[in-house]
Amino acid sequence: MRFARIDQSPVARWWWTVDRWSLFALGTLIGVGILLSLAASPPVAERIGYDALHFVRRHLALLPFTIGLIFVVSLQPPRTVRRLALIVFVVSLALLALTFVIGAEIKGARRWINLPGVSLQPSEFVKPSFAVVAAWLFAEQKLRPRFPGNAISTALFLMIVGMLLKQPDLGMAVVVAVVWLAQFFMAGLRLYWVAAAGLAGLGGLAGAYAWLPHVRSRIDQFLDPSTGDSYQVNRSIEAFVNGGLWGRGPGEGTVKDVLPDAHADFVFAVAGEELGLVACLLIVGLFGFIVLRGFSRLLQEGNLFVLLAATGLLIQFGLQAAINMASALHLIPTKGMTLPFLSYGGSSMLALGFGMGMVLALTRRRLGGTAL
Repeated sequence: MRFARIDQSPVARWWWTVDRWSLFALGTLIGVGILLSLAASPPVAERIGYDALHFVRRHLALLPFTIGLIFVVSLQPPRTVRRLALIVFVVSLALLALTFVIGAEIKGARRWINLPGVSLQPSEFVKPSFAVVAAWLFAEQKLRPRFPGNAISTALFLMIVGMLLKQPDLGMAVVVAVVWLAQFFMAGLRLYWVAAAGLAGLGGLAGAYAWLPHVRSRIDQFLDPSTGDSYQVNRSIEAFVNGGLWGRGPGEGTVKDVLPDAHADFVFAVAGEELGLVACLLIVGLFGFIVLRGFSRLLQEGNLFVLLAATGLLIQFGLQAAINMASALHLIPTKGMTLPFLSYGGSSMLALGFGMGMVLALTRRRLGGTAL
């Protein structure tokens, strides 16, 4: 793609102001995701009665929409990003509430709504859109102290976390809480309130352990694998051991033949066996590069809304990747959370495309070094 510096078309301005390094890193992740989909999905599809390329076709069918979403959203100025986030937030929050009425129950949790021709997980869209809405509310209170932005943000946060815990989806609730608290701290929340919120979070985790059986089971299995079924984690660790430094080669792994979620929650294990430790470190490096590169673009940012929104989205992206990879390596209790752009998952991929499109939009440059 080549544009003249004097070209004033929207796409040309986008090309000269967007962070092309982050764009390249995201494109590389999407490419690795295609490779892993081809490697991990066929055995899973055949095991549950579909044809071998069922999940591959669905993954590839969603990619143009995801890439298009990244591109279109990244073209927008911050004000339009804020409006888009607000619209997506209102719609997805309403759908999140509807999951308790018409949602499909899968593995004991109500997280999905079946629409004509598609299944949707509203919480995936609540996550990035709320980060931007919360940033706007915090920034507005700073600009207009009489505006109750902090109070509105807190009320929305409690509502969202309450609904996520009712589904139940503790992992998603933790991600939303960490991002929201980080944004609130950057917006001026006093340290003693941060400490109080941290203690409340620990109390909430203790309560989840006491009252949510599936949480207690996963934590007990993490601390003492002999207390329950640790089949998936054991196979995941075995895959990394088998892969060694350079891997067995694409398509040569065996863990995908026996691992139920090899194409989704444990796709990193497939990468470990078939591509090896070096490739896994490169994947970790890609995630780290995208997050750190985004933060570096914000160092001279003077717009509080842009700073809070982009920071929240970057923390969210990095935390989600870290949770997935740490679960596959048995560093934390297992959690059903996708690896961004690598795992199979329609709602997750589209929501991540929306979120990273907003990051690219918010970190674009103009004369003077600030975001557009």
